[in-house]
Amino acid sequence: MTNEARRVARAARERSAEGRPLWRQRDFGFFWLAQTLSFLGDSFSLIALPLLVLQATGSVARMGLLTGVGGAAMVVAAVFAGVVVDRVDRRSLLIACDLVRMVLYGLVPLVWLAGPQLWLLYVVLPLCEAVGILFGVGYVTVVRGLVGTGRLTEANGRLNATMAMAGVLGPLGAGLVAAWAGPADAVAVDAVSYAVSAGCLLFVRVRERAADDVPVKDRGLWRDLRTGLSYLVRHPVLRSLAGLLAVFSFLSLGITDLVIYHLKHDLGHDDGTVGTVMAVGAVGTVAGALLVARLRRWLGFGPTWIGATAVCGLAFAGLGRVGTVPAVAVLSAVYLACVGIAGTCSMSLRQEITPEPLLGRVTSAYWTLQYAAAPVGAALLTWAAEQYGTARVAAVAGACCTLVAVAGLCTPVRGARHT
Repeated sequence: MTNEARRVARAARERSAEGRPLWRQRDFGFFWLAQTLSFLGDSFSLIALPLLVLQATGSVARMGLLTGVGGAAMVVAAVFAGVVVDRVDRRSLLIACDLVRMVLYGLVPLVWLAGPQLWLLYVVLPLCEAVGILFGVGYVTVVRGLVGTGRLTEANGRLNATMAMAGVLGPLGAGLVAAWAGPADAVAVDAVSYAVSAGCLLFVRVRERAADDVPVKDRGLWRDLRTGLSYLVRHPVLRSLAGLLAVFSFLSLGITDLVIYHLKHDLGHDDGTVGTVMAVGAVGTVAGALLVARLRRWLGFGPTWIGATAVCGLAFAGLGRVGTVPAVAVLSAVYLACVGIAGTCSMSLRQEITPEPLLGRVTSAYWTLQYAAAPVGAALLTWAAEQYGTARVAAVAGACCTLVAVAGLCTPVRGARHT
């Protein structure tokens, strides 16, 4: 079959897929289920790993250090992830990533049987975060092939909504399991979820890319890296978004550690309460994911992204000052709802405007720039909270996040309305 014939056949399949409701598309349905299960496991480890560190050390700074090390591994992996994703079979890559994380997280509860081994977390988490960024870039590229460009915001919103539902059950379950059996057993649930996710992906048929969509493998690694970065830098909206998000991520990567520390240290609550608050907060992600497509159609990309980011900063600023569990839960829900809205908007825009052969490399470059300084920010945020208190640190960091949104008014992001 010629390249032209492949393009015609591919276009016909995309039109057919776009004409059916998402819930009736078999491949998207299995992919949807796999992502939900994978995120369920992620939400367990999001709570369980910081609780393991806090249980062993009692230090929020050590929690932040672990988050920072994991974030640094994400940045390093993001540099090369796009080149890998654009060169290999994407479904096989996603399955392999799930299986690797299953094995790595499965080691934690086994080793913990002999007692706390903090060194293992500083090995497992960076490796899992590196594999996770590879999975994430692959995930972004697969969605467009499953639903077509016209329904990306809807598909991303639905994926994020159901993943957020898993995010409600995950923290709640992780908190209960940690309170009953210990945080290490909660990590074991994470490992099982990756195994089931890999099984679901076996039933997904990812659209075969045309020959001209696959990069030539002998062009050189550095040339491929420069290609993705060059496209990103030349595009005014994507370039501005990457810069704004780099600052926002620097300020906010350690927010989960901050909330956990505030609940346990400042307010004196147990692991079960932490899980409950995180679960209530995840309800906000569900709401944001369900609203994002409608908000974007009504307001356009720029106002939606800037408004959501501004509210994120205000909610963040108040988190350390409220003294009751319900108030922390409500502000967490508001923060996560707006993070979900802004994140879904930016991901959908990137998928829509980036050429298919470059999507992996552009996503990789985008995430590298976004998270390059975030690990340092997480370590500084939690160190400052231990030194000066969560109220002061959250107020300053939240105010700076709001200023990021204000700065967006002075960039091409403000007028972006691509749909």
